[in-house]
Amino acid sequence: MQQTDQTDDGVTLWHVSQARSFRILWALHEAGIPHRVEYMSFAGKALRAPEYLAISPAGRVPAVRVDGQTMFESGAILEYLSETRAPHLGRAPGHPDRRAFLEWLHYAETLGQHQAQLTQQHIMLREDWMRSPTVMRLEATRLARALNGVALVVQGQDWLLPSGFSAVDIAVGYNLHIARRFIRLDQIPGLAAYHARLTARPGFQAAAAADGPGEIYTRDFYEAPDDQPR
Repeated sequence: MQQTDQTDDGVTLWHVSQARSFRILWALHEAGIPHRVEYMSFAGKALRAPEYLAISPAGRVPAVRVDGQTMFESGAILEYLSETRAPHLGRAPGHPDRRAFLEWLHYAETLGQHQAQLTQQHIMLREDWMRSPTVMRLEATRLARALNGVALVVQGQDWLLPSGFSAVDIAVGYNLHIARRFIRLDQIPGLAAYHARLTARPGFQAAAAADGPGEIYTRDFYEAPDDQPR
């Protein structure tokens, strides 16, 4: 594990480059929250070590230590950080956009399921005979359909909520940033422009600079093969 030397006010993030923990890294930079990053890797055994499993039971990232306790679900972490440190990124009970905030925060996990399948098929299954071109094409289609719901909103407004940028743009925006490895954003009206707005934000750019060398996605685009492996 490699640490940054940033000031620590009680917020520590365990992070793997390009993984879902980027959502939290982005939120920390977006809100200007002082933090420390523990850089992890999928290589080796650090994520399966007993001391890390005591922090994150599934041995995954993100995990954070905040206010003396640990958390390990990115959506919950985003909501907690919004409530305790960055209210402008959240929408409190009673806010007109509260329902939509919760909807999009959880919709990010729907997008994540399809991306996880695509990542597994294209990258984690290293032998051709293990992979299914049918699954690759099917999941890419499902991901594109799910992103159509995002596109319908951001064609008419800059961010997912009428009241402006929020943590749900971070949650969904991370998925969109990874989705461009599997689907062509310019084929869904509004998505490429939304992605450009997200990546132009200083908070995103600062997080991208702190992300570390890419460990998961080494290609710009992963095309599904036409034929079944023999």
